[in-house]
Formats: sequence, C-alpha cells, structure tokens
Amino acid sequence: MMSKQVRTRFAPSPTGFLHLGGLRSALYTWLFARKEKGVFMLRIEDTDQQRLVEGATEAIYRSLRLAGLDWDEGPDVGGDYGPYIQSQRRDMYAPYAWELVEKGEAYVCFCTKERLDAARAEAEARGETYKYDKHCLSLSKEEVKARIAAGESYVIRQNVPTEGTSSFDDVLFGHIEVENSTLDDTVLLKADGLPTYNFANVVDDHTMGITHVLRGSEYLSSTPKYNLLYKAFGWDIPVYVHMPPVMATPTRKLSKRYGDPTFEDLLSKGYLADAVVNYIALLGWNPGDEREMFTLPELVEAFSLEHINKAPAVFDMQKLTWFNAEYIRAMPAERFHELIRPYFAQVIDVEKMDTLRLAQLMQTRCEVLPDVVDKIDFLAQLPDYDIALYTNKRQKTNPENSFAMLTALLPLVESIDPWTEEAISSKISGYIQSQGLKNGPVLWPLRIAVSGKESTPGGFYEIAYLLGRDETLRRLRLSMEKLHSALAK
Repeated sequence: MMSKQVRTRFAPSPTGFLHLGGLRSALYTWLFARKEKGVFMLRIEDTDQQRLVEGATEAIYRSLRLAGLDWDEGPDVGGDYGPYIQSQRRDMYAPYAWELVEKGEAYVCFCTKERLDAARAEAEARGETYKYDKHCLSLSKEEVKARIAAGESYVIRQNVPTEGTSSFDDVLFGHIEVENSTLDDTVLLKADGLPTYNFANVVDDHTMGITHVLRGSEYLSSTPKYNLLYKAFGWDIPVYVHMPPVMATPTRKLSKRYGDPTFEDLLSKGYLADAVVNYIALLGWNPGDEREMFTLPELVEAFSLEHINKAPAVFDMQKLTWFNAEYIRAMPAERFHELIRPYFAQVIDVEKMDTLRLAQLMQTRCEVLPDVVDKIDFLAQLPDYDIALYTNKRQKTNPENSFAMLTALLPLVESIDPWTEEAISSKISGYIQSQGLKNGPVLWPLRIAVSGKESTPGGFYEIAYLLGRDETLRRLRLSMEKLHSALAK
C-alpha cells in the first residue's frame, strides 16, 4: 500500500462539538498524511439523521482549523472524490447493497421491530448475546420482489458466514482472528434507504481511494465484518491503525455526558490551541525520546505510527494546564498582550491603563488566560481589606509602624514627577538608602495600601505606575485613614 500515494480521512459524525478523542484521531491522521506527503481528507458521516446536531458540522470545521489541521479534500474545499458529506452520496449505496444481494453476500430482511424485540428479549432471558437468526435469508427472489412491490418495509443485511474465521492485520495490534459464529448479520441498508455507518464506511473508503484507516480501537470488533465486505466486492483492504481511547479516568472514556470538555470548551476557558494540540499528541504517542514541547511541523517530523501506544491514555487537566503555562511564558510579549487584553477589559478600562506593561507582569503568573481576572481585580477598585495584612514578621511590619511609614512617605510620593515607573522606583529607593532602611518595612505597607492584597503581580512601583498618580495618592490616603481609625479604637 505504501507504494501508492497515502490517502487518509477523518470522518466525524456531526452529533456535537469535537471532543478531545476525536481531535486526537484527526491529529494523528493528519500527522501521518503530512509525514508521508499524502492526502488528508475530511468526510462528514451524517447517515444517522436522528442524532444530528444543528451547527455541529460548522463546529467541526472551526475546531480543526483552530487546531491548525487543514484538509486537502472535503465538503468546503472540494476534490475529485466528492461529495464529501454522506447524506449527499445516498444514491450510490443502494446499488452496492443490491450487488451484494446478487452475490449472496447480503439479503433482504422484512422482520418487524416487534419480531426483533421479541427475539432479543428471548436471547437475554436465556443469558445469551442476541444475534439475528437469518430468518429472512431463505426467502425466494420471487417472494422478496413481491413483498417489495407491495410496499413492505425492508432492510438489507450482511450475510456473515456461520463457520470458519475472519482475520485482519493491524499496525498496532498485529494479526487478529475472530470466529465467524460470533459475528452478527448487521444491517447494511436501512429502511429509509440510507446506509448504516459500517456499510457507508466501507463503500466510501474504497470509492475515495483511502489507503490507511486510522480510527479508535472500539472498531476492532467491527473490522472483520468490514473485511468480509471488501472481499465480497473484490476490493483492496486498507491498512488499519486502531488507536486506543483517551480516558477521563482509568475506567471511563472522555464523554461530554459527564461534563468532560470539548476542544472548544478548553479554548473558551483560556487554554491555547497550540498547547492543547501539543498535549493531545502525547496522549497515546511518544517521540521515542524525552521531548515534550512540539510545534505542528516538529510533530510531523517526529511522528510515526509505530510509536502509538496500545494502552489507553488518561487525560490529565493538571498536565494540560502545565503545558498551557509553558506556552504562555514562551510566546512573544506582544502576542500575549494581544490575547490577554480582552480579559483585562473584563476588569479595568483598557484605554486608561498601560495594558502592555500589565501583560508583562502577568505573563509569568498566568497558567490559563482567565487567571488574570481575579489577579488584577484590585486595579479596578481597592478592596475592603483587613489591616492584619500589614503584619508581616519577615518584613518586620505591623499596623502601627506601617501607619507611621505611610505618614512619612505620603509627601514623598506626592512630589514624584514625572509619574513613571522609573521615577517612582528612583524616589522610593533613594529614600530607603538615605534613611538606612531595608526594602521590606517601606515597600510592604506601600503595596498593601494601594492594593489591599497580600499577593499581587508586581510590587508598589509597578502598581503605582499602572494606577496613576491621582488614584495612587487617593488609595494611600484612604488606607491611612483606615489604619488611623482602627488604631484609635
């Protein structure tokens, strides 16, 4: 197969937003196609019309683009193998299904839902796994034709052999054999004329020239039936790569049903797309060395199917957060400022404050972008803080000596001109040196007085500069009044 041009596909169903397991499948498929200089195709599999979610197809496009995964062929970019949406291909499946009927590899089934439900209930009562009993296999061509002509509802089922074995080879799991007696005669063409997922998959992969199928390991059990179809048609079987699932816990797969985040959920929570993609790449694959940080081009260069793990990988939000923090610290300051400014705007008037300087202070203190909202709220308004904050054994401060220090410093702060960070620093540090003081007893009360917080991004010099002269002096006076009132009691 590798002598041909590699053609891969990512084929999601538009039943919701792109979950992280789906993103990883798309990523590995894309990486393999790019590594082999092949084709990466996007196909939308919407044959299950009852589960479709409005807007989900557009959400898939959006998520893939945000992740940096472009496609060579697909619904919105075209190509020689379209249409790339299964419901738009619906007329092509029935002839293939009837071809199988003619070959004896499939048959028409008229069984009602009531009969099937009763048979399933009987099997369960016996403690057996339900399998269709080939009830309609023996119908003559004449009876089938007559019942169809009479308008009777029907499906077309695969005629799976009852004896022998079926086998296939997988890049990760090797040679796998199953007893045909364990396989069910699944429906290929539904009563509404649409194909089932399994049948459409095989027909589409063949007619679109797919050479390599990368999909979740949950499809291992279905693959023998796929191969029976390939053989019935006389088609080449693609190379299979069944990838292990991404788990929320060691015993549960990631699922939106349990509140696990989708890719876009993570982006909305302030995670960077590049960081998420980098982390997702390492959930089930390793480069063969100790590297963890990769750009997409670097992932393409390092990627190989052989380094995909068989074992499931557990999604770790703390590890993702670490990745995100590393990406934030490594990005250019201007880019971080661009990303963080909308979050600043939730708290402060970004037109009246030096947000570039604030971004510089926050870049090493931020793990995810919304972190800044709680960390800079004091810039919008001085909180009603407890004067116990002035007590710091390490800085040798308490409310009494802090009040005295602020009283001595207020005229000095009032005299600072121009109001720049450098001028503020020069004036205060000059005072500290001239008085033979240490930094702590001076800068601790000043910072508490203007922030009302034990921990802040930056010290007094930076905060005072960001607040501006008038607001800094207003806060100093308010805090001195607060201290004076408390100490007078």
